[in-house]
Amino acid sequence: MAGTLVADVLQDGAGNSTAMDNAIYGSAKAWVNFNGSTAVIRASYNVSSITRTAAGTYYLNFTNALVDANYIGIAQVANPASTGNLQPIAMGNGGGGQSTTQYNVITTQASGYSYADQTYVWVVIFR
Repeated sequence: MAGTLVADVLQDGAGNSTAMDNAIYGSAKAWVNFNGSTAVIRASYNVSSITRTAAGTYYLNFTNALVDANYIGIAQVANPASTGNLQPIAMGNGGGGQSTTQYNVITTQASGYSYADQTYVWVVIFR
């Protein structure tokens, strides 16, 4: 059964409420947790696959296209094997572009900022 729900406010059973704009604009449009070495997705929402083009360079492919490319991507990484000045860094849209169907992420090491795969890569997209 398909249908449309139209509402101005969402309210839970305890009486807590929020405007629909908060639910629509304040929710992640996509997120992913993946292994940077293998590009294998551990868990995700609205990310169908990861394309690894080189060490530390990835394209997130959205399951459902976003309404436009005016969104923000936030990336974070962790590599338990990194120590000292080799701490990992993640940058969204690093040198690539962003479109309604794809988002570019790069990961580097702090020392020399060379592209490098990381054990854990987390990205969230907001619009």
